Amino acid sequence: MTQVTEKRRPISERIDENKAYLNDRLGIGTSFDIGAHEFFIGGTQVVLYYINGFADSHLITQIMRDLNDLRGRDVQNNIFDHLFYKYIPFFQLQKVSKTDEFMDKLLVGQIGLIMDHSSEAIIMDAKVLPVRSPQEPDTERIVRGAHDGFTEALVMNTVLTRRRIRDERLRFEIMQIGERTKTDVAVAYLQDVANPKLVDTLKERLQNIQIDGIPMAEKTVEEFIIGKTFNPFPMVRYTERPDVAAVHLLEGHVLIYVDNSPSVMITPATYFHHVQHAEEYRQTPVVGAYLRWVRFFGIFASLFILPVWLLLVMHPSMIPDQLHFIGIKDKGSIPLLAQFMMAEIGLDLMRMAAIHTPAPLSVAMGLLAAILVGDVAIKVGLFAPEVILYLAVAAIGMFATPSYELSLANRLVRIFLILMVGFFSTPGLMIGFMVVLIGLAGTRSLNTPYLWPFIPFNYKGFKDILIRIAVPSKNNRPSIVRSQNSSRQ
Repeated sequence: MTQVTEKRRPISERIDENKAYLNDRLGIGTSFDIGAHEFFIGGTQVVLYYINGFADSHLITQIMRDLNDLRGRDVQNNIFDHLFYKYIPFFQLQKVSKTDEFMDKLLVGQIGLIMDHSSEAIIMDAKVLPVRSPQEPDTERIVRGAHDGFTEALVMNTVLTRRRIRDERLRFEIMQIGERTKTDVAVAYLQDVANPKLVDTLKERLQNIQIDGIPMAEKTVEEFIIGKTFNPFPMVRYTERPDVAAVHLLEGHVLIYVDNSPSVMITPATYFHHVQHAEEYRQTPVVGAYLRWVRFFGIFASLFILPVWLLLVMHPSMIPDQLHFIGIKDKGSIPLLAQFMMAEIGLDLMRMAAIHTPAPLSVAMGLLAAILVGDVAIKVGLFAPEVILYLAVAAIGMFATPSYELSLANRLVRIFLILMVGFFSTPGLMIGFMVVLIGLAGTRSLNTPYLWPFIPFNYKGFKDILIRIAVPSKNNRPSIVRSQNSSRQ
C-alpha cells in the first residue's frame, strides 16, 4: 500500500521536499550518470534533472544560458507559466504533476525541471538516442531496391515507416511495458483498414503484461501475446525492412514495434507469410515466380530429402532402376540413424560457432570444419559420403528459407521425421507427416488459421502464393486479415 501511495505522490510546492524525495529515489550522488543542477531564476530556486549521455548538451547549454539571463522583473508573477509559455526556447515541452511520471520521463532520456512554489514540473524531450545508422539487415538482403533497415530506436523506426506511408490515418499507439524497464511498445495500423477487433485484442494483451522488464524486447512481448505453447513454428512474422512493414500495413496487418529492437512483429501471420521474400517483388513477375519456386523447392528439400533418402536406403527394393545411384555404397561402422543425428548436431554446432566466432577467425573455423567433417570423418568411416551430401542439400534449403525462425522449426520437423523413419520405417514417415500436418492445420495465430489459404482452402489466396502476381492485378487485400476496406484501388 505504501508503494502505491508513493507512486501517486504529487509534486510538492516546497522544492526541498521534492529534492529529498527525487534524490533518494534516483540515487543522486550514488549513480554517476544521473545529475541534478541547481540554480536561481529571479530569486526562485530551480533544479534541472538529467541523465548523462541522454541529454542534448548543446540544446541544454542554450536553454541554461537563456534562463540565466532572465532578471527578476521578467518573471515576477507565476514563474512556471513564464518559463513554460515564453522563456524556454524549445517546442517539446510537457507539464507533469506526479513524481512517478516525472521520474518515468527522466529515465527514458528526457530532462526535468522543478521549481520552488510550483506543484508542477516541466519536461523537455531533448534526448539524444545512441543508435546506429539504418543499414540493410543481414537476414533480408536484396539485390535491387532500398537498402535501409530498422534500428534499435523506436522513434527512428516509426519515421522510416511514415516515410513510406504518408497517410494521416496511420496510427502508432504507444504504451510502456515492464515495471522496471518501462520499455516503449507501439501498435501500428491503418485506422480505416485494419481489423479493429485485432487492434483491440493486441492492445489488451499488451496492457495486461505484468512483468518487471522485457530486456529481450520483441521476443518476450511475442510470448505474452501468443501465450504458452510448445509449438516450434513462429506465430508472428519478424521483419527488419521498412518496405516490408509498409506493405503489410497496407494489406491490413497490425504491427508491433518494440524499443531496443530492430525487428518488427507482423500480425496475424500464417505459415506462408514466412516463405515470402522482398526480392520476389523487386523483379519482374516471371522472375519473381521463378525465385519463389526455387525457394519452395529448397524448403521442401530441407524437410523431406533426408527422411525419404533414409527410407530408400533401408529398403533398397523401393529405389527405381533409373535412380539406383542414390543408394549407398558403404554404410560405415555406425548405423545410419546415428550418423544423421550426429551430423545434424554437428551442423548446429558449426552454425553456432560461426555466429560466435570473431570475423577474422571465421574463415579458419570454416576450413577446420570442412576438413574434419568433409574429409577426415568420411575417411575414418564415421560418416558415409552420401550422408554428408544430402545433409548439405538439406542445409542449403534451410538457409534459403527467408524466415530464420521457420528454418529452425523445419529443422526440428526434419529430425522428427528422420527418427520416425529410423524406428518405424514407411509407416513412421506417413504417421510423422500426418502428425505434423494435423498439428499445423489445428494451429491458429491470433484466431487466424496457420495454413491458410491451403487449409481452409482459398483459391485466390492459394494462387497468390504459388504465382507471383503483378501488383496492378492485386485489387483486393488478403481476406485472412479481415480488413475494414478490402479494396486497394
